[in-house]
Amino acid sequence: MRCLAIVQFAILAVSGVQAKRGYGFVGYGIQYEKPSCAFACREAISGATLSCSTTTNMDIITDMECYTTNDVFLQTLALCVSTRCSSTPVWSLERYWEGNVAGSADVQPDPKETYQQSLAKINGIPTAEYSETGWLNETSIVAYELWFANYNTDVAFEEQESQQVKYGLVILLSGFIIPIGFSLLRFFPFPCLWRSKFYALVIDPPVVGTKRNTPVFFNLLLVPSRGQAGLILYFIVLNTVLSAVNYNDANPNTWYPSDQWRWMIMLVSDRLGLLSFANLPLVFLYGGRNNILLWLTNWSHSTFLLLHRWIAAIATLQAILHSLIYLHAYVRAGTHASESREPYWYWGIVATLGLFILFPSSVIPIRTRFYEIFLAWHVIISILVVAGCYWHIVFKFSHEWGYETWIIMCMAIWTFDRVFRFLRLARFGVRIATITTIDNDYMRITIPDVSSSGHAYIYFPTLTWRVWENHPFSVACSILPTAKRARPRTLTVTENNDEKQYGQSASPDASRSDGFSADIASEAAQVSSTFYVRLQRGITSRLQGKISVPVLLETGYSSESLVSESVNTSPTLIAIAGGVGFTGVLPSLLAHTGRVKLYWGCRTESLVNDVQRTFALSRIEMETFIGTRMNIREILETEIDDGIGDVCVIVCGPASMADETRTVFNSIVKYGCKISARLVVESFSW
Repeated sequence: MRCLAIVQFAILAVSGVQAKRGYGFVGYGIQYEKPSCAFACREAISGATLSCSTTTNMDIITDMECYTTNDVFLQTLALCVSTRCSSTPVWSLERYWEGNVAGSADVQPDPKETYQQSLAKINGIPTAEYSETGWLNETSIVAYELWFANYNTDVAFEEQESQQVKYGLVILLSGFIIPIGFSLLRFFPFPCLWRSKFYALVIDPPVVGTKRNTPVFFNLLLVPSRGQAGLILYFIVLNTVLSAVNYNDANPNTWYPSDQWRWMIMLVSDRLGLLSFANLPLVFLYGGRNNILLWLTNWSHSTFLLLHRWIAAIATLQAILHSLIYLHAYVRAGTHASESREPYWYWGIVATLGLFILFPSSVIPIRTRFYEIFLAWHVIISILVVAGCYWHIVFKFSHEWGYETWIIMCMAIWTFDRVFRFLRLARFGVRIATITTIDNDYMRITIPDVSSSGHAYIYFPTLTWRVWENHPFSVACSILPTAKRARPRTLTVTENNDEKQYGQSASPDASRSDGFSADIASEAAQVSSTFYVRLQRGITSRLQGKISVPVLLETGYSSESLVSESVNTSPTLIAIAGGVGFTGVLPSLLAHTGRVKLYWGCRTESLVNDVQRTFALSRIEMETFIGTRMNIREILETEIDDGIGDVCVIVCGPASMADETRTVFNSIVKYGCKISARLVVESFSW
């Protein structure tokens, strides 16, 4: 319960909407009709016709002023409260009286007299009994059966409300505590060899098959790793169990006195709706670039994005079931025609349809083929979902019971992410990027006087009318020596007429550990962020023929290799890269102080030559494969068997290369490996 109390304070911080009954949720900041005995008294006589009631179009209307000034109503209510709330302190009853005699509106008139004053006006014990709707023209005793039906309804519903809020908080807390808790395990002194085999057996392999980065099922889905699948399964089971347990029947009740089935499906539908709301903050948090859990844990952005999609699917299913159950109930009760004209109804439809539309429109083929359209569509529909959820609650319940707090959390998370994006973007302002065409496949983008690492998002405002459009790139390097670089020691494998040719060139100063040749080590270095891009459709095709373009740069997003302790602590670092995937491993290779080696498969030799001219790579052993396929099993068996101490393997390249490396690495580590070895898959998901 301490965790739930902490969450309550967080809820109060983000809930800026004032409600008459408090802030937060029912049971956590908001009291639902306390004292229940007194609320039941008023509800029992709230439908009575008073002498000050008015008749309009055959409807009897009793306004708030009438309730606060009618002597019969005040005395009947005071007598009931005195009888049914005998153990409640008088000060508590007076507070209830002042705030609730007129009704439950935020602004309402005060009763003309206090609870004790009304009680003192009663002469003797009344003989009249009020037991049903109709005229209340003399001070009466409220029938016990009528009072108890209202009391039982309030108590049962309050228990259900506070219980389902607790379940929602369990889901929300799980989404925070589990990533942080599992990340802290890396500080426990487990034997390194055991840790390696545990990851190779339990955490890293795909849950089925051998494909993790390559989409499956008509390219619609990514198979999670076993570790990711365990967490996904946890959320599925947790939501299923919490949607199905601990429903209390209320008999008698005043809402559906002759239809217990209607009472139960109301509880089920409300539970599903609330749990859907409770999942939405995690959906927004996990999908954001500025996810606070990325700063507190060593989990990758791709893992959070995978969880983002699965939890969004859970929330969508819950929302659909919530809507369908209520639709069925209203149709069965014959009230659908009137209810469907209410604002809360069609705003609920907007929210549910928005969630339903987002799910199929976010599949991989659409994201990859129509990336810009996908991003804009995703943002627009998400805003409609948030607006629909918020107004669905406000039109139905005003701000009384705190349901909108879940949505305010989503707004706060989304705003936090966007504000930080703007701050990152404003850090460097507008820069002029230099475009260097390498060949028909690749180009180099250099942005001077900008230091960055990991991933960056580049905006090209002059290349498209969609000035907000941005694309993710891996930062190859941020510091370039200004003089001629020494060439690295390189083994090149090319394929020519089906024959492999091997050649080797060695730098005379290759023994230096700083990456610079001896004759230029003392010269200045230029701070520049460098990106390598493979030309494809979309914005990259518009860069062809350009020499320089204005850009905006959103930087500071860590990559998986930068947050992995194994990359920095292992004596041996082996990198396997494909094409421009070398940009994802190069910063780690340059920063590592032990033995490093790069195996690089590339389509064209021009890219390799440009990299060697651009960067100081003299201390990096590098073996390149031009137009031919590297033997990943042979490479890993050699490097892991010959490794000294711990070995860390980084892979960055096409999905098929990453999957093959993962499969081979895990099989080697699981069987017969005598040293500690860890795999880091450097990939970017969106």
